[in-house]
Amino acid sequence: MTTVDRVANGESAALRLLRARELGIVLALALLFGVTAAANPRFLSGQSLRDLLLGATILTVLAIGQTLVIVTRNVDLSVGSILGLTAFATGKLFLAAPDTPILVAIAVGAALGAVCGVVNGGLVAAARVPALVVTLGTLYIYRGIDHWWAAGQQINAVDMPRAFLRLGTATVAGVPVLALVAVAVVVVAGWCLSAYRSGRELYAIGSDPDAARLSGIPVGRRVFLAFVANGALAGLAGVLHAARFGTLDATVGTGLELQVIAAAVVGGVAIFGGSGSVYGAAVGALLLTTIGTSLAVLRVNPFWQRALVGLLILAAIGLDRVLAVRIDRRLRGSGPHGA
Repeated sequence: MTTVDRVANGESAALRLLRARELGIVLALALLFGVTAAANPRFLSGQSLRDLLLGATILTVLAIGQTLVIVTRNVDLSVGSILGLTAFATGKLFLAAPDTPILVAIAVGAALGAVCGVVNGGLVAAARVPALVVTLGTLYIYRGIDHWWAAGQQINAVDMPRAFLRLGTATVAGVPVLALVAVAVVVVAGWCLSAYRSGRELYAIGSDPDAARLSGIPVGRRVFLAFVANGALAGLAGVLHAARFGTLDATVGTGLELQVIAAAVVGGVAIFGGSGSVYGAAVGALLLTTIGTSLAVLRVNPFWQRALVGLLILAAIGLDRVLAVRIDRRLRGSGPHGA
């Protein structure tokens, strides 16, 4: 067996380990469904499942954007504030121009989110400021702008067009339209990460930024684009939030960033960067949403709901470390000296 064959075998083993991680999340989700349905059969009713999908939609879109950033060994804490700002901007847009087409509103929201992402990405990539520091600062800046703009105003559902609000409740073959939008985002993002060189380079940057830079990868540019894409998806999520809930003020999205990071990490995206998939992040978002709904159905104290999510995060990080060690051993064993 040649060295190339050994390395290929090591890499395929690594992929099997990562896929097993995502399979484990799916099995945990199925087990949670089974236990909750056994306690309350109405949990699997059509309306209950539609509500569950709607509940996971916004978190899924945000988790996909966060995944693009985390795989580069960065993090964006400002997504909740971006969502709140774009949601309120959407409401103000319809107040000023009620006849605005829905697609235009979506484009405006995504563009505003992308502008916020440009600020984050520019400071991280160009100024070389740690992402944790930058996005913690912009979290408060964007929220402050939202409060200044709102000035205590609340936008209600009666203030917005009915066609836009119907988007939040409409279904196609029993599946909520917003859930289909989230699925489309997952598919497109997954395809871009796997089919395009720029997408695959994000993983190389997260695995070893210095090595990626020496290999000719434009690290700064790729990280910048990851933040811009994340901002655009947070803006899209803000528009979806406005369509679903209708009532908007300056507090929308407060604290949501921690749930987003939790969904990505629980879904198998390594917090240390370099591995994970948008599909796992989507399942992680659905799992967290299901946990909240299931434990409420089972009448579990809300404290334990939060504690369980915390335990899942710790378990996911610990598993990331175990998988990283096993993958490293397999790859080393498949190297030129591992025969």
